[in-house]
Amino acid sequence: MANSGTWLLVLRLCALLLFLEAKVFVLGGDDSNVQGGNTIDGSGGVSEICVNNDLASFMPPPYGNSSDIVCRPIWNTFVLRYTQTEDHVMNIILSAVYTTGWVGMGFSRDGLMVGSSAIVGWVNRKGHARIKQYYLQGSKSSQVIPDKGELPLTGIPATVVLHGPRIYLAFQLKFLAHLSRQPLILAVGSGYPKHNNHLTKHTDKTTIKFDFSAGSASEAPSDFGQMKKNHGILAIFGWGIIIPLGAIVPRYFKHKDPLWYYLHSIIQFVGFVIGLAAVVLGQKLYNKIDANFQTHRAIGIFVLVLIILQILAFFLRPGKDAKIRKYWNWYHHWFGRFAIFFAAVNIVLGINIGAAGIEWKISYGFFLSGILIAVIVLEVLARMRRTENKNMPPNFQMNPVP
Repeated sequence: MANSGTWLLVLRLCALLLFLEAKVFVLGGDDSNVQGGNTIDGSGGVSEICVNNDLASFMPPPYGNSSDIVCRPIWNTFVLRYTQTEDHVMNIILSAVYTTGWVGMGFSRDGLMVGSSAIVGWVNRKGHARIKQYYLQGSKSSQVIPDKGELPLTGIPATVVLHGPRIYLAFQLKFLAHLSRQPLILAVGSGYPKHNNHLTKHTDKTTIKFDFSAGSASEAPSDFGQMKKNHGILAIFGWGIIIPLGAIVPRYFKHKDPLWYYLHSIIQFVGFVIGLAAVVLGQKLYNKIDANFQTHRAIGIFVLVLIILQILAFFLRPGKDAKIRKYWNWYHHWFGRFAIFFAAVNIVLGINIGAAGIEWKISYGFFLSGILIAVIVLEVLARMRRTENKNMPPNFQMNPVP
């Protein structure tokens, strides 16, 4: 059993983990880190276009009613007007300077493009106005699906109006509750939608957080993409590659005693540190984007707990002759296998959630296949070795000494 020095080391490890977790919530849990500072609308001043707010002269009802409308510039030439009633009905009018192509605004759960729903409007070459809802299933143009989406549109028709140099997209939504802070994706494309209303690739886009209660917008952090990549890389190398490689050592190299033990311990500790970094970065990203990926998060925490229990098992390892050594072996082996299995499941789930693309799936599949092939080869060699040892005749002496 562990002595007092070992217990002190265990307590220090637990304290370190608690400190890192607390640090994550300090960094990512306070929305003021996202909302504070650089507001797009400055000190609340309203541009000249919002002062000249005569919508009734060219917008159909109910969008022309400007008595209680809120008007805010939000990005480049984009201006957002909206009203929100007590029964959570919102009239939204988005305008921007327009020449050709399309203009769109997406509603996102987490600030990411993938999984959001958008309203897109344009005036085609024949002068016909078009407005449609799109579901952004992926990051490629082919994955932006027309006439799909999750926006709660009402029976009031959406409309597009070209007035002067600006295009106006107007639509009505009815929510179940009052809409306050909402990540919005703003985009513009210079090319007209193609056959069957498939959008061309955007020429510019941004993500903001808009507070519909206060009528203020703030720039969303722009490092989501890099943070997602770093989180995925750390998770794949820590949980998906190094930990499984470390698990191979004690199964197939125990005849290299005590080298196998030190290799196993060092490799698993390195994998744990890299995997822990992935968890810390993932928690920070989760809080920054207000994500709602409960399954991915829960499995990640479960894997972390299993690995921590494996680290504790290292310090609490009983002697070879101890009666509980057999049960300790069962616990250590099966908890490790569960951790490796659920880590692999969560990596695949994370690749799908992040819409990382086929390249990430191929890369992880290549690493995973390499590990599986190595395990199969080592298992065959181990069985052949055991068969040879079993078939060898026992050693005996021709002339035993009495």
